[in-house]
Amino acid sequence: MIDFFLGLDPVIQAIIATLFTWGMTALGAALVFTTKSFNQKLLDGMLGFAGGVMIAASFWSLLAPALEMAEGGSVPAWIPAAVGFMLGGIFLWGIDKLLPHLHPNTHIDQAEGIKPKKRKRSTLLVLAITLHNIPEGLAVGVAFGAVATGSPSASIAGAIALAIGIGIQNLPEGVAVSMPLLRDGMPRKKGFLYGQFSGMVEPISAIIGVLAVSFVEPLLPYALSFAAGAMIFVVAEEVTPGSQEEGNKDLASMSLMIGFTVMMILDVAPGMKYWYRKISTQLSEHHIGSLKVA
Repeated sequence: MIDFFLGLDPVIQAIIATLFTWGMTALGAALVFTTKSFNQKLLDGMLGFAGGVMIAASFWSLLAPALEMAEGGSVPAWIPAAVGFMLGGIFLWGIDKLLPHLHPNTHIDQAEGIKPKKRKRSTLLVLAITLHNIPEGLAVGVAFGAVATGSPSASIAGAIALAIGIGIQNLPEGVAVSMPLLRDGMPRKKGFLYGQFSGMVEPISAIIGVLAVSFVEPLLPYALSFAAGAMIFVVAEEVTPGSQEEGNKDLASMSLMIGFTVMMILDVAPGMKYWYRKISTQLSEHHIGSLKVA
């Protein structure tokens, strides 16, 4: 199975990875079939955990490789990282101001973005989580695209770890869409369909990420940092406030710490080095290039 995956085109690898992350969103949304309500404390803890995963992934899987790639260039290494990071945040800020969306547990009058004359609450909720998933899919695509360039700072194991981490944090996002819709009286099947639909954007944005870095390799440090900035903006503007708005601040904060730790372990723990080496060796056998093992 590993040999088969490693032999695929990077675009296909990214699509498979984001189909997994989309599937995790669908798994979270599927909880509408098992219960009529969801414990708010548990949901807030899951969202906090998701935020921690995203923060860790932004550094260990995106910013750190970007800084390493930029070393020895014509400008200081921090410049591409800083520029890309800020551009990613500004890009998501712009989308946030334009795209109509509504956070869970808020009244429709509190919808953000351009306010059309008439918009269903269900549509606004889906658009909110879709906004989250754009940088996540982009990050996975950029990570696999970086491997395809043969950069020694990128590893296929790191890209896979990033996809796994994002998949883990997508589960509560599926819950966060489907459960409010169920409470609003929407049928279970329709609530599930709306909840999983928000993850559909990830494979699309992943393809864009892969192709962007494949064709414009010198911009790779900027692209990795861009994805990191976009993810951090989502955490700061959407995920963390959403996990604390019901008063469960301590729970959400500690869950964030746990999520960060889990994602950090996926990326850098000594126990993971064996698998990094094994996958990198198999990559060499497929003539994809020599990759650096963390």
